[in-house]
Amino acid sequence: MESAGLPSLSDVHSSVHTAHPSLLKRMFAFAGPAYLVSVGYMDPGNWATDIEGGARFGYHLLWVLVLSNAMAILLQTLSARLGIVSGRDLAQACRESYPKPVSWALWLLCEIAIAACDLAELLGAAIGLNLLFGLPLLGGVLLSAADALLLLWFGRFGIRVVETVILAFISIIAGCFFLEIVLARPVLSEVASGLVPRLNAQSLYVAIGMLGATVMPHNLYLHSSLVQTRSFGGDVESKRSACRFNLFDSFIALNGALLVNASILILSAATFFKNGVVVTQIQQAHQMLSPLLGTTLASAAFAIALLCSGQSSTITGTMAGQIVMEGFLNFRVQPWLRRFITRMVAVVPAALTIWFAGDHGAYRLLILSQVVLSLQLPFAVVPLLRFTSDRARMGVLVNPRWVSLLGWSCAAVILGLNLWLAFTELRDWPLFLSLPLSSALLALLGYVAFAPPHGRAAVRLPETRVDFTAPVYRTILVPVDHSDLDRVALAHAVSLARPHHAALHLLHVEEGVASRLYGELSQTAEVEQGSRYFEDLLAAVRRTGLEASLTVLHGESPKSLIVHHARSLAPDLIVMGAHGHRGIQDLLFGATINEVRHAVTCPLFIVRNTPPASS
Repeated sequence: MESAGLPSLSDVHSSVHTAHPSLLKRMFAFAGPAYLVSVGYMDPGNWATDIEGGARFGYHLLWVLVLSNAMAILLQTLSARLGIVSGRDLAQACRESYPKPVSWALWLLCEIAIAACDLAELLGAAIGLNLLFGLPLLGGVLLSAADALLLLWFGRFGIRVVETVILAFISIIAGCFFLEIVLARPVLSEVASGLVPRLNAQSLYVAIGMLGATVMPHNLYLHSSLVQTRSFGGDVESKRSACRFNLFDSFIALNGALLVNASILILSAATFFKNGVVVTQIQQAHQMLSPLLGTTLASAAFAIALLCSGQSSTITGTMAGQIVMEGFLNFRVQPWLRRFITRMVAVVPAALTIWFAGDHGAYRLLILSQVVLSLQLPFAVVPLLRFTSDRARMGVLVNPRWVSLLGWSCAAVILGLNLWLAFTELRDWPLFLSLPLSSALLALLGYVAFAPPHGRAAVRLPETRVDFTAPVYRTILVPVDHSDLDRVALAHAVSLARPHHAALHLLHVEEGVASRLYGELSQTAEVEQGSRYFEDLLAAVRRTGLEASLTVLHGESPKSLIVHHARSLAPDLIVMGAHGHRGIQDLLFGATINEVRHAVTCPLFIVRNTPPASS
């Protein structure tokens, strides 16, 4: 459904309080969003590019990681600044600033990038399961695809719980690679030589893959939304302070991710490149670690870190997908459905690749997914730089000139490398395919970069003037189910009906086997006992002076029968009792209220049988 006017990630928006007198507590309150973002900088796609770079070129591409991380810190800081100052995430800002066709094209490119990222996470988790438990890669892909329910379960407990889980995964990954580096004993002087920039046609593809794996486009959308989960003041000084805390958060978290990525490349260079081993798949890297380092502990740590990497990055991928869909399309769906769609898009190419090309094909697919991410980067970076450099949007917190200069220099480097890669890869394509595709993408990027940033009117929020005319209730429908909730629902219904002298219509659906088979002709003891119970309810309501009636329907679907009866009765209000089960219990016992509220047009008042507060 459309979510006009809703803030980004509305379920957890401003849910973390930051107004603490202690500086340390304030820092802790702001800490979190950058750690969720940093997970994307150490996902299985990074592993593939880092292992490839280290095994083929030794330490020569270490400078790419350092440069990419510096770019990531700058761009993620700008992303956080956009969310804090403007109150909009990057996707919402694009939707409000560009014509609909441009906005939809940017959304499509971002969805491709998220699918590529999810593909890497899926393959990484499957490879981790294969290494630890011997599960076939295809089986691991299918098992990993079922993690949507687990992610949905975590999300119920709030953003801080999700951040804690992610931080635990990061700690395990960092610990595993610290152990690996200790065992590998690299020569520090050789490692330092890798900080000298060098690049050629052979290393370009891997270098751009490393760039795409480090500066991930969907993380820019994610960060601009996650910072809005913190509650801070709306004045300039409060926003300026929030920007400083988030800069510190980004610096610590992303440099931690750099250490993990550098550890993977250094480990690969110190073990594989030094011994002339050409790595064509992650499983091969795992198998070679034990004989090369002289202990099976190295292989076990490698597999555990890989599994944690795949599982943690899939959580943030879910959030990014939700933010992108809601922001660009102004369209909101349940997170589990969004997760299912994204994961299915990734499962199909992963399963087909493994089926037809085997493990080696899965490894090449990991590398390709990171190159796809890099190619999408300019379409996220350019709007971000334009919005944060726009004084009309950012006010006094607009980017300083030196920050804008650094940002546009990053964009130029990214675009230059991508054009080099595109020319290298597309020159073998048929001209009738490569020319329209490249022309369309360049035209889109040119529009995004040079068109007036406010070429399209911003989405109009609801007016602040509200009509507080009280509604009039003439007919109130109360579904009852022979439980303790009936008296609670009726008490609320009577309280609402009295001022309006409204009529109460009670509705009960018989679901027993006899009722399903024989309908109104069924006369079981349970039905007869229920009839006496409902007569007592009617008498109690009538003693209040209100008009009351009862309708009993028979069938196996209370949801559809309630909806059908409500449509024919056309009440002014429906009062329903909620039993309080969620999640898996909804699958077992049904979710009647959820079905009804989406199918009726009148207001729905939901009550719970909560115990009185203790004095």
